[in-house]
Amino acid sequence: MEKVKKVSILIPVFNEQATLSILYKKVMAVSLGPLQKEIIIVDDHSTDGTREQLQSLNGSPSTKIFYHEKNLGKGAALRTACKEATGDILIIQDADLEYSPEEYPKLIEPILEGKADVVYGSRMLSAPHRVLLFWHYLGNKFLTLLTNVVCDMNLSDMETCYKLFKREVLQEVQWKSNRFGFEPEFTVKVAKKGFRIFEVPISYNGRSYAEGKKITWKDGAKAVFTILWFRLFD
Repeated sequence: MEKVKKVSILIPVFNEQATLSILYKKVMAVSLGPLQKEIIIVDDHSTDGTREQLQSLNGSPSTKIFYHEKNLGKGAALRTACKEATGDILIIQDADLEYSPEEYPKLIEPILEGKADVVYGSRMLSAPHRVLLFWHYLGNKFLTLLTNVVCDMNLSDMETCYKLFKREVLQEVQWKSNRFGFEPEFTVKVAKKGFRIFEVPISYNGRSYAEGKKITWKDGAKAVFTILWFRLFD
Protein backbone atom coordinates (compact mmCIF):
# COMPACT_ATOMS: atom_id res chain seq x y z
CA MET A 1 0.00 0.00 0.00
CA GLU A 2 1.25 3.47 -0.91
CA LYS A 3 1.66 6.00 1.90
CA VAL A 4 -0.56 8.85 0.76
CA LYS A 5 -1.69 11.74 2.94
CA LYS A 6 -2.85 14.42 0.54
CA VAL A 7 -4.44 14.65 -2.91
CA SER A 8 -4.08 17.79 -5.04
CA ILE A 9 -6.85 18.49 -7.56
CA LEU A 10 -5.59 20.67 -10.42
CA ILE A 11 -8.25 22.71 -12.23
CA PRO A 12 -7.20 24.76 -15.29
CA VAL A 13 -9.92 27.28 -16.12
CA PHE A 14 -10.67 29.35 -19.21
CA ASN A 15 -14.06 31.00 -19.75
CA GLU A 16 -16.14 28.54 -17.70
CA GLN A 17 -18.44 30.90 -15.82
CA ALA A 18 -21.50 28.72 -16.51
CA THR A 19 -20.04 25.57 -14.97
CA LEU A 20 -17.25 26.55 -12.59
CA SER A 21 -19.22 27.10 -9.37
CA ILE A 22 -21.16 23.83 -9.83
CA LEU A 23 -17.96 21.92 -10.55
CA TYR A 24 -16.25 23.46 -7.53
CA LYS A 25 -19.08 22.40 -5.22
CA LYS A 26 -18.85 18.85 -6.58
CA VAL A 27 -15.09 18.74 -5.97
CA MET A 28 -15.53 20.09 -2.45
CA ALA A 29 -18.24 17.52 -1.70
CA VAL A 30 -16.21 14.46 -2.67
CA SER A 31 -15.00 12.45 0.33
CA LEU A 32 -11.54 10.93 0.08
CA GLY A 33 -11.71 9.26 3.47
CA PRO A 34 -8.62 9.97 5.59
CA LEU A 35 -6.83 11.76 2.74
CA GLN A 36 -6.49 15.52 2.81
CA LYS A 37 -7.78 17.39 -0.24
CA GLU A 38 -6.12 20.41 -1.83
CA ILE A 39 -7.70 22.31 -4.73
CA ILE A 40 -5.48 24.33 -7.08
CA ILE A 41 -7.33 26.51 -9.61
CA VAL A 42 -5.46 28.37 -12.35
CA ASP A 43 -7.43 30.87 -14.38
CA ASP A 44 -5.91 31.17 -17.86
CA HIS A 45 -6.97 34.80 -18.37
CA SER A 46 -10.73 34.27 -18.69
CA THR A 47 -12.76 37.14 -20.13
CA ASP A 48 -16.35 35.99 -19.47
CA GLY A 49 -16.66 36.79 -15.76
CA THR A 50 -14.96 33.62 -14.55
CA ARG A 51 -12.24 35.62 -12.81
CA GLU A 52 -14.75 37.61 -10.80
CA GLN A 53 -16.55 34.39 -9.89
CA LEU A 54 -13.32 32.85 -8.64
CA GLN A 55 -12.88 35.59 -6.08
CA SER A 56 -15.96 34.33 -4.25
CA LEU A 57 -14.57 30.77 -4.14
CA ASN A 58 -11.37 31.61 -2.31
CA GLY A 59 -12.88 31.22 1.16
CA SER A 60 -11.64 27.71 1.87
CA PRO A 61 -8.12 27.19 3.26
CA SER A 62 -7.84 24.07 1.08
CA THR A 63 -8.31 26.12 -2.11
CA LYS A 64 -5.56 28.09 -3.86
CA ILE A 65 -6.32 30.26 -6.89
CA PHE A 66 -3.81 31.66 -9.36
CA TYR A 67 -4.27 33.96 -12.35
CA HIS A 68 -2.42 34.11 -15.66
CA GLU A 69 -2.03 37.61 -17.05
CA LYS A 70 -2.54 36.33 -20.60
CA ASN A 71 -4.06 33.23 -22.15
CA LEU A 72 -1.37 30.54 -22.40
CA GLY A 73 -3.32 27.27 -22.66
CA LYS A 74 -4.16 24.18 -20.63
CA GLY A 75 -0.61 22.80 -20.54
CA ALA A 76 0.74 26.10 -19.21
CA ALA A 77 -2.02 26.33 -16.59
CA LEU A 78 -1.17 22.81 -15.41
CA ARG A 79 2.52 23.70 -15.10
CA THR A 80 1.53 26.56 -12.82
CA ALA A 81 -0.76 24.28 -10.80
CA CYS A 82 1.91 21.60 -10.39
CA LYS A 83 4.40 24.13 -9.04
CA GLU A 84 1.93 25.06 -6.30
CA ALA A 85 0.59 21.58 -5.50
CA THR A 86 1.76 19.80 -2.34
CA GLY A 87 -0.18 16.53 -2.62
CA ASP A 88 1.21 13.00 -2.89
CA ILE A 89 -1.23 12.32 -5.77
CA LEU A 90 -2.23 14.92 -8.37
CA ILE A 91 -5.54 14.78 -10.27
CA ILE A 92 -6.33 16.83 -13.37
CA GLN A 93 -9.91 18.12 -13.44
CA ASP A 94 -11.33 20.20 -16.29
CA ALA A 95 -13.58 23.06 -15.21
CA ASP A 96 -16.56 21.94 -17.31
CA LEU A 97 -19.05 19.29 -16.21
CA GLU A 98 -18.05 16.55 -18.64
CA TYR A 99 -16.30 14.55 -15.92
CA SER A 100 -17.65 13.68 -12.47
CA PRO A 101 -15.46 14.28 -9.37
CA GLU A 102 -17.45 11.51 -7.66
CA GLU A 103 -15.14 9.10 -9.53
CA TYR A 104 -12.01 10.19 -7.63
CA PRO A 105 -12.03 7.34 -5.07
CA LYS A 106 -11.96 4.58 -7.71
CA LEU A 107 -9.40 6.49 -9.79
CA ILE A 108 -7.06 6.84 -6.81
CA GLU A 109 -7.39 3.19 -5.79
CA PRO A 110 -4.77 1.68 -8.18
CA ILE A 111 -2.14 4.07 -6.79
CA LEU A 112 -3.11 3.42 -3.18
CA GLU A 113 -2.85 -0.32 -3.83
CA GLY A 114 0.63 0.07 -5.30
CA LYS A 115 -0.40 -1.06 -8.78
CA ALA A 116 0.18 2.16 -10.71
CA ASP A 117 2.21 5.35 -10.94
CA VAL A 118 -0.23 6.98 -13.38
CA VAL A 119 -3.97 6.39 -13.78
CA TYR A 120 -6.16 7.33 -16.76
CA GLY A 121 -9.93 7.57 -16.47
CA SER A 122 -11.10 5.97 -19.72
CA ARG A 123 -14.29 7.03 -21.49
CA MET A 124 -13.89 4.12 -23.89
CA LEU A 125 -14.24 1.30 -21.39
CA SER A 126 -17.64 0.10 -20.22
CA ALA A 127 -19.31 3.01 -18.42
CA PRO A 128 -22.27 5.36 -19.04
CA HIS A 129 -21.59 8.17 -21.50
CA ARG A 130 -23.51 10.75 -23.47
CA VAL A 131 -23.99 9.92 -27.18
CA LEU A 132 -22.39 12.81 -29.07
CA LEU A 133 -19.94 13.91 -31.82
CA PHE A 134 -18.89 10.92 -33.97
CA TRP A 135 -15.96 12.71 -35.63
CA HIS A 136 -14.59 13.83 -32.29
CA TYR A 137 -14.82 10.21 -31.09
CA LEU A 138 -13.11 8.94 -34.26
CA GLY A 139 -10.32 11.51 -33.93
CA ASN A 140 -9.72 10.47 -30.35
CA LYS A 141 -9.55 6.81 -31.37
CA PHE A 142 -7.00 7.62 -34.08
CA LEU A 143 -4.77 9.66 -31.76
CA THR A 144 -4.92 6.94 -29.12
CA LEU A 145 -4.03 4.31 -31.73
CA LEU A 146 -1.07 6.37 -32.96
CA THR A 147 0.16 6.79 -29.39
CA ASN A 148 -0.15 3.05 -28.81
CA VAL A 149 1.78 2.25 -32.00
CA VAL A 150 4.74 4.53 -31.27
CA CYS A 151 4.85 3.69 -27.52
CA ASP A 152 3.91 -0.01 -27.72
CA MET A 153 0.91 0.28 -25.37
CA ASN A 154 -2.74 -0.73 -25.33
CA LEU A 155 -4.25 2.46 -23.90
CA SER A 156 -7.93 3.03 -24.74
CA ASP A 157 -8.29 6.81 -24.17
CA MET A 158 -5.22 9.02 -24.47
CA GLU A 159 -7.13 12.32 -24.65
CA THR A 160 -9.08 11.85 -21.42
CA CYS A 161 -9.03 14.73 -18.95
CA TYR A 162 -8.72 12.40 -15.98
CA LYS A 163 -5.02 11.79 -15.55
CA LEU A 164 -3.79 11.05 -12.03
CA PHE A 165 -0.16 10.62 -11.08
CA LYS A 166 2.14 10.27 -8.12
CA ARG A 167 4.22 13.30 -7.20
CA GLU A 168 7.37 11.37 -8.12
CA VAL A 169 6.32 11.42 -11.78
CA LEU A 170 6.96 15.18 -11.89
CA GLN A 171 10.61 14.60 -11.08
CA GLU A 172 11.09 12.88 -14.45
CA VAL A 173 8.31 14.24 -16.65
CA GLN A 174 8.05 17.92 -17.57
CA TRP A 175 5.97 19.02 -20.53
CA LYS A 176 6.65 21.87 -22.95
CA SER A 177 3.24 22.06 -24.65
CA ASN A 178 1.22 25.08 -23.57
CA ARG A 179 -2.14 24.06 -24.96
CA PHE A 180 -3.97 20.79 -25.63
CA GLY A 181 -0.70 19.23 -26.79
CA PHE A 182 -0.20 18.49 -23.11
CA GLU A 183 -2.33 15.32 -23.40
CA PRO A 184 -0.21 13.45 -25.99
CA GLU A 185 3.11 14.86 -24.73
CA PHE A 186 2.45 13.76 -21.15
CA THR A 187 1.32 10.31 -22.31
CA VAL A 188 4.34 9.74 -24.53
CA LYS A 189 6.74 10.86 -21.81
CA VAL A 190 5.32 8.73 -19.01
CA ALA A 191 5.39 5.76 -21.39
CA LYS A 192 9.01 6.42 -22.40
CA LYS A 193 10.01 6.64 -18.73
CA GLY A 194 8.41 3.28 -18.03
CA PHE A 195 5.88 4.43 -15.45
CA ARG A 196 3.12 1.94 -14.67
CA ILE A 197 -0.09 3.19 -16.31
CA PHE A 198 -3.48 1.90 -15.20
CA GLU A 199 -6.92 2.59 -16.72
CA VAL A 200 -10.23 2.85 -14.89
CA PRO A 201 -13.62 3.18 -16.67
CA ILE A 202 -15.40 6.48 -16.05
CA SER A 203 -18.74 7.97 -17.00
CA TYR A 204 -18.69 10.88 -19.44
CA ASN A 205 -21.17 13.68 -20.08
CA GLY A 206 -19.60 15.29 -23.15
CA ARG A 207 -20.82 18.66 -24.34
CA SER A 208 -21.32 20.04 -27.83
CA TYR A 209 -19.52 23.03 -29.33
CA ALA A 210 -22.68 25.06 -28.79
CA GLU A 211 -22.40 24.19 -25.10
CA GLY A 212 -18.81 25.38 -24.90
CA LYS A 213 -16.51 22.56 -26.07
CA LYS A 214 -13.17 24.10 -27.07
CA ILE A 215 -10.97 21.42 -28.66
CA THR A 216 -11.14 21.33 -32.49
CA TRP A 217 -9.75 19.39 -35.45
CA LYS A 218 -6.77 21.78 -35.49
CA ASP A 219 -5.81 20.56 -32.02
CA GLY A 220 -6.09 17.01 -33.33
CA ALA A 221 -3.72 17.78 -36.21
CA LYS A 222 -1.22 19.33 -33.79
CA ALA A 223 -1.54 16.26 -31.56
CA VAL A 224 -0.28 14.01 -34.39
CA PHE A 225 2.86 16.14 -34.69
CA THR A 226 3.25 16.23 -30.88
CA ILE A 227 3.05 12.43 -30.56
CA LEU A 228 5.67 11.83 -33.24
CA TRP A 229 7.98 14.64 -32.13
CA PHE A 230 8.18 13.72 -28.47
CA ARG A 231 8.46 10.00 -29.19
CA LEU A 232 11.14 10.24 -31.86
CA PHE A 233 13.11 13.43 -31.28
CA ASP A 234 12.68 14.85 -27.77
